[in-house]
Amino acid sequence: MIVKKRNRPLNIQKLQALLRRLPKNHPKIPLIQETLAKHTAGYRGEHSIDYPLSFLSPQNYYIVHDLRLPHNEYHFQIDTLLISQYYLFILEVKNIAGTLFFDQDFHQLIRTLDDKIEVFPDPILQVKRHKVQLTSWLKKHKLPDIPIETLVVISNPNSQIQTSPPHQQYVRQKVIHRNALPFKINQIEERYKEERLTIKQLKKMIRLLLKQHSSSNSPILEQFNIKLEEIKKGVQCPECLLIPILRVHGTWHCLECLHYTKNAHLQALKDYSYLINPTITNSAARDFLQLSSIPQTTRLLHSLKLDFEGDNKGRTYHLTFED
Repeated sequence: MIVKKRNRPLNIQKLQALLRRLPKNHPKIPLIQETLAKHTAGYRGEHSIDYPLSFLSPQNYYIVHDLRLPHNEYHFQIDTLLISQYYLFILEVKNIAGTLFFDQDFHQLIRTLDDKIEVFPDPILQVKRHKVQLTSWLKKHKLPDIPIETLVVISNPNSQIQTSPPHQQYVRQKVIHRNALPFKINQIEERYKEERLTIKQLKKMIRLLLKQHSSSNSPILEQFNIKLEEIKKGVQCPECLLIPILRVHGTWHCLECLHYTKNAHLQALKDYSYLINPTITNSAARDFLQLSSIPQTTRLLHSLKLDFEGDNKGRTYHLTFED
């Protein structure tokens, strides 16, 4: 049973908004595009294990995707956590193409693709660290001691997994291709026959995990050292992508391609929330949407049925939207 679904990551939405709002010749665009490609590949890789996981019995396993929990003054993130009454299973998914050499002497992952060599952090070490952090989190919340298994899942079926001879047996235990996941879980099930959690304890654990989860929301402009003045203001045409377009009699009109639409401001306000602030005032909305009328902007914000605080000129709207 899936108790927390996998949503499109906020960092992907922020990167897409940033690309929409920068001038086409901005020098940071190649770096932003590269970063977006990496995050998108990771998201696709995480999605790719949904089919292998569908073979699990929903009565025996609870599945939590994209879990981010506090640990001391930091947070740790688990791609997928499987919860049963017998053990927990942390899955770290990597969507990396090429020949993957798991160097267990220096704890690094060396990828060779098209005669190019790249070095990545060791995902085996990463998921081992997550196990330590999750164990600490369980202890802090006085939850029962329960075995925790870890696994690195390579989602690209064409990737070749290699390591040095002394570490072959260990890496075979800790790294698999995604299609082998159901069979690996069956093997691990055989190790654990003792029930470690009652149904009541299991549900308490799930409630706490979901309550403690928080999405990462770091400022994207700071990440790329981009100034607010570099962001293009206005509503974007959904057809030709021109910014800005005009609002005339309750409709957005594009003077470039002559397209018109009623709700193009919705994406603009999402962009504002991703790039600038998750809350907005009438004044800030008028400035970003390039509107001149206070009543017009008020009607537009009210139509979205946003939560708000304060009255009149001091009113602040919370830009919360369904994904």
